[in-house]
Amino acid sequence: MKGKFRLENLGCAHCAEKMCEGIMKINGVEDCSINFITQKITLVAAEESFDKIIEEAQAVVSRVEPDCKIVK
Repeated sequence: MKGKFRLENLGCAHCAEKMCEGIMKINGVEDCSINFITQKITLVAAEESFDKIIEEAQAVVSRVEPDCKIVK
């Protein structure tokens, strides 16, 4: 399944890269890309665990940039 979401309060491109690297380590994630200019994250992951993966991705995002949120 592929989902595209807005990132709120994303501060820098380097942080976006660190977030993507961390999200790619989540079990079930096939692909992750973050466009810093448009403040969008695109995730490709197994459909049956997509909601759980989004929660785990938010945890990664918060570790890198505490004020940043994935907006569904």
